[in-house]
Amino acid sequence: MTDRPAADDTAAPLDGEAGAAPELVPAEQVTAALEAAAEFKDKLLRTLAEMENLRKRTEREVADTRLYAITSFAREVLAVADNMHRALDAVGPELREHADPQVQSFIEGIELTERELMKALEKSGVRKFSPENEKFDPNVHQAMYELETQDVPPGHVAQVIQAGYMIGDRVLRPAMVAVAKAAKSGKPANDDFVN
Repeated sequence: MTDRPAADDTAAPLDGEAGAAPELVPAEQVTAALEAAAEFKDKLLRTLAEMENLRKRTEREVADTRLYAITSFAREVLAVADNMHRALDAVGPELREHADPQVQSFIEGIELTERELMKALEKSGVRKFSPENEKFDPNVHQAMYELETQDVPPGHVAQVIQAGYMIGDRVLRPAMVAVAKAAKSGKPANDDFVN
């Protein structure tokens, strides 16, 4: 005889054994679980879309910051460029022709410095524009006065007083211009008027 304990015949049947009845899940719970899964999927997709939009917006803001970060510095440098340009304009062609070699070298040095300054500004996204004969645009031009002329159509830029500058697609400084207006004719405007 062996000393083994007697087997208990009342033990619960193991999974997969014959005679075990599976628990049924009510249809309402399945429906609720499917609805919850669909809601979570929708939230996930919306969150992913928001994150993508945030990423794109951040990239645009970083690019704008890089491009426009030098705006205030560029405005200050433009004053230097303007003064260099005025200095060169003050030296007339006669003075250049009759100047001694040292003065001519000095003038050429200022011209070279001005060109280098403009190249440096262009590398930083600043570009000069001179809108002569273009239609007047108050967004990029500053009207200083009107000029009667027949050479340019009315409402167009007749003369550029000071060139303008753009940085990227924004106006750094508007161009100062004279706007053309129609030249007055010799006869009165109301010649059809009868007393």
